[in-house]
Amino acid sequence: MGVEIRPATINGENHSESVNIGAPVVLGLQPFALVDHIAKVDWSLLSQIPGERGGSFPVAVEELKHILNELNAHILPSTDNESLLKTIAGGSVANTIRGLAAGFGISSGIIGACGEDEEGKLFMSNMGLSKVDLSRLRLKNGTTAQCVCLVDEVGNRTMRPCLSGSVKVQADELKREDFKGSKWLVLRYAILNVEVIKAAIKIAKEEGLFVSLDLASFEMVRKFKSPLIELLESGNIDLCFANEDEATELLRDEEKADPDAALEYLAKHCKWAVVTLAQNGCIAKHKKEFVRVPAIGEAKVTDATGAGDLFASGFLYGLVRGLPLEECCWVGSCSGGSVIRSLGGEVTPENWQWMYKQMKTNGLQLPEPSKSSVVT
Repeated sequence: MGVEIRPATINGENHSESVNIGAPVVLGLQPFALVDHIAKVDWSLLSQIPGERGGSFPVAVEELKHILNELNAHILPSTDNESLLKTIAGGSVANTIRGLAAGFGISSGIIGACGEDEEGKLFMSNMGLSKVDLSRLRLKNGTTAQCVCLVDEVGNRTMRPCLSGSVKVQADELKREDFKGSKWLVLRYAILNVEVIKAAIKIAKEEGLFVSLDLASFEMVRKFKSPLIELLESGNIDLCFANEDEATELLRDEEKADPDAALEYLAKHCKWAVVTLAQNGCIAKHKKEFVRVPAIGEAKVTDATGAGDLFASGFLYGLVRGLPLEECCWVGSCSGGSVIRSLGGEVTPENWQWMYKQMKTNGLQLPEPSKSSVVT
């Protein structure tokens, strides 16, 4: 499979040069570029899909095709003039990086591989328009990965990514130049990506970057806990994000398995540890400092896809700006709350404005208007 190590282009234009001069402050490693198909569906379709509801676990090509073929018969009617099916650039890391670039004005780039197909073009266009640096995105012959995000009528999502046969950046393709000059590396745990994750962490640490790791899903934690524990206890993870299901799963075999105990465990091995608690906000710890922050704003949940990813955007913005731990959590709560107000893991311009209003009301530091693409 041929690899072209060159800046990704859209319609012949180099979209990395217009983003920023020099290295992005934050880099995201997403080995597989991914396109999300998001739809609100009824329970009968969810009951046909292998695996537990609410999680995220890979499926084969045949299963992906089956789900996509069944969508039209199970899509719920829209009540707010939104598209019934959204197709956008996706993946947890991409969501976080896009949020940092588009909503917070933090220069951000992505490392990964993209197929030279229609899905690959969509991924590059969507991320490029959000001011994400694509110069570290490898273009390969082959297909771009896809994911179906099924959202029930109360906003809970079940995700089934299909990575089979899709192009991916390999561990030996990572270069020191990819990381040089950046401050943060954002990762998401996945068993298929363990080798490239380890290679990226090694280079990142040699180049002085902080490393952030998201625990991905309770299914991933449950089925592949040993490699995850090895990563967490390596001393190389500076910041860890988990939701309450992942946190509980992490300590399932322990005498006390709850979000508070998981936070203590994570904080023992990471400089910053955060456990998100859905409508109950979050808890976080840095050294001896512990904070508990409630969810913010109106409890309007259209789709929970990307809630944790955008929380991470806000929290990382706070760390980059040097904000105290509690304020980092408040900003994360604002950004996480913004994405759940519409379908998909990309915040709409209207919902960015909602977030800025929440930040201003709570006395939080707003992004600089000249850097964010949506601050007015």
